[in-house]
Amino acid sequence: MTLQIELSGVNKYYGAFHALKNINLSIKKGTFVALVGPSGCGKSTLLRSLAGLETISAGDMRIAGTLMNGVPPRKRDVAMVFQSYALYPHMTVEENLTYSLRMRGVAKAEARRAAEEVAATTGLSKLMKRYPRELSGGQRQRVAMSRAIIRNPQAFLFDEPLSNLDAALRVHMRKEIRALHDRLHATSVYVTHDQIEAMTMADHVVVMRDGVIEQQGTPLELYDRPVNRFVAGFIGSPAMNFIPATVSPDGASLLLQFGEGEPQQSIRAPATLPPGKHVIVGIRPEHIRPAAAEGAALALPVSAVETTGSATFLTTGTSTELVIAVQGRSAVKAGEIIGLDINPADMHLFDEATGIGLARQ
Repeated sequence: MTLQIELSGVNKYYGAFHALKNINLSIKKGTFVALVGPSGCGKSTLLRSLAGLETISAGDMRIAGTLMNGVPPRKRDVAMVFQSYALYPHMTVEENLTYSLRMRGVAKAEARRAAEEVAATTGLSKLMKRYPRELSGGQRQRVAMSRAIIRNPQAFLFDEPLSNLDAALRVHMRKEIRALHDRLHATSVYVTHDQIEAMTMADHVVVMRDGVIEQQGTPLELYDRPVNRFVAGFIGSPAMNFIPATVSPDGASLLLQFGEGEPQQSIRAPATLPPGKHVIVGIRPEHIRPAAAEGAALALPVSAVETTGSATFLTTGTSTELVIAVQGRSAVKAGEIIGLDINPADMHLFDEATGIGLARQ
């Protein structure tokens, strides 16, 4: 599969502020890539740099093999879909779709034919004579996507396109966007702060923080093998639990500390580590199973029970809380002490000082 987008050593400064730090990223043709991270991590700056709306300070940026450094946005052959839709309010849906083609000298009849074809694909055929003010949020977003599709670009760039929609519509639209990507065999770069969107939509996820790519890979690679504590805590919902621990004198166990002044609890270590080493144990809520407290290696009081119907979330511990995700319903009540069954193979270990993941056996 050929490369469609290639970034090599890309840096971006705003004065003294270093917004993008030595970004290296290769995107294969036909791939859906999500850039995800907290606000201010640089994901939108990277997308805007791809579109030519920002000028990079150093490095190379190629689209379809052509160097794009200094190339203006209109000559990059990419189409951007914004959070705010960016529709012309005084134009109908049809006019919004045909406008870019008319500006490029395409005949009126041909532009209309192209608009009708795209509208049939995106479910807008019956809305062509309406104005943006007469459309719902989801319909406006489909118009924005259709306007990008009609250009037949080398790549689609999505800048948090679903942020303005309610929760139910976001779920529906993310399926629509992914289905559209598959039908068009497109190359898509999608910016979001929502890791659920990234995990459910993308072939390849890029996690960013402070202008740096922390980790990239398939959604399950990031879920199963996070390289550091930041990625581990950012990917997955509910978030991973983190517990301070010390390796036992024989190196075979981890002494977990759930609160200052509380007795340490011991659990078998998933790897041989130097005795006395301070680590952070990571365990996902769905990998903890409630058990009888009597005879359990690990037992904690339940402080809260949250039921959604399809799942139950138990919060345990005191100073250091652990969240347990149980499929379906649970008979456990707040105030009870329960045992926790944790398979060492499901545990992640991170260096206490650096947050870097430690190898598991």
